[in-house]
Amino acid sequence: MAWIVALIAVVAAVTAVVRSQNAARDANVAWARVELAERQAKAADARTTALTDEIRQLAQKRIPAAALALSHPSAPVPGLREAAEVDGGSARLLTEAVQAARAAVIEERQRVDAAARAAMRGTSAKIQSLLNQSQQLLHELQHEYDDPRILQLDFRNELALRRTQATAVLCDAWPGLARQNSPLVEIVLGAQSRVAGYERIKVANHLRDEWLAVVARAAEPLAIALAELLANATAYSHPDTDVQVTVQQSGGRGAFLVVDDAGIGMDDDALERARALLAGPSEVLLTELGDPPQTGFAVVGRLVVQYGLSCHIEPSPFGGMRTILRVPAHLLTVLEDDRSLSALAPKPVHAHTATTAAAEPETAAEPEPAAEVRNGLPSRRRRAPRPAPVRSAPAATPAAPPPPRTPEQAEASWAALQQGTLSGRSAPAAPPEAQHHDDKDGQDDRNDQGDDET
Repeated sequence: MAWIVALIAVVAAVTAVVRSQNAARDANVAWARVELAERQAKAADARTTALTDEIRQLAQKRIPAAALALSHPSAPVPGLREAAEVDGGSARLLTEAVQAARAAVIEERQRVDAAARAAMRGTSAKIQSLLNQSQQLLHELQHEYDDPRILQLDFRNELALRRTQATAVLCDAWPGLARQNSPLVEIVLGAQSRVAGYERIKVANHLRDEWLAVVARAAEPLAIALAELLANATAYSHPDTDVQVTVQQSGGRGAFLVVDDAGIGMDDDALERARALLAGPSEVLLTELGDPPQTGFAVVGRLVVQYGLSCHIEPSPFGGMRTILRVPAHLLTVLEDDRSLSALAPKPVHAHTATTAAAEPETAAEPEPAAEVRNGLPSRRRRAPRPAPVRSAPAATPAAPPPPRTPEQAEASWAALQQGTLSGRSAPAAPPEAQHHDDKDGQDDRNDQGDDET
């Protein structure tokens, strides 16, 4: 019996130990579960906080930066702040939200820009029509009245017309003016007359064919593009410097218009953007042109794409920028010789040089004799006759062409002529003595001319 009692006591003790061990194990498991739940709750709170911060950054920084990058590609767009704290699904959704916002901004900007273009296109057409009518009226007034202010008003009307044309071209409208086949040098002069600092622009004609012309459909667009380049060159260079325009002709590649200025130049970013605009991008938004908008290169790029021109910009040896506008051969033609060019059109440099060299005298001209006073009136003394030069045969010496006159000089000449005409008609008759001396002076002038011809 004793051993039975001992066995029962051992079994009870073992059972108690097993139970205590199971209870301790259950307590440890429960404690581990509590700790796991606490860690999971903390991790969930951390993920929730990180996701909240990412959403806040998405609204405050990422989406505005993505919208800014549409206009300024170099602007950085921040990514996730704590990528490790955000799971893959949430990170993907945040990235898709940025892309969706970017697409919505692009679509809205295009819609607003299209509406603005349509409004400006219609307004530009009406203003351009009124300016053309004003220009026609000013031309009629110039023939009726001798007032230099009419010329100044006409010039300012021309400046306004150029700005309106540039705006219309930028808004996908046609230039608004149809021309015939026009000589290339006259197109250069027309572009020069549309620029505020036209007196600083010096044109050098290096064409082999003096009658080289641009076909009708590209004449006015070329004048608009060149005027924009000239306006840019004069605006960003010192008023005391000249803007050099060289007109060159190449074999089968067409003609080149080279514009050089001594301006402030461009940094690398501005030069890269200028080249991108001159290349003629598929779309240029009005909101990307700055405030106030700088439309010159954008207008040239639009015309380059539409009419097959090409334009390149680079640093100039004069310190500023050099712009090369190329007119392809299929846009060029040659006019008939019976058509007269403008009086202000510069002659080709090679022809002008040869003519000047042929017309240069072999001997220096004799000084003009001093005038003497007779009876209170000046009169010239007759020069001694010069010996006639020995020549084998009379040869006609071509005279050097007069230098081109600026519009101001032409205006001053016509004004002086008209003023002299009016003064001569209203002046009283000269006394007989004065008329006698005037006749004598005229006879001396004719004798001097005869001596020169002998």
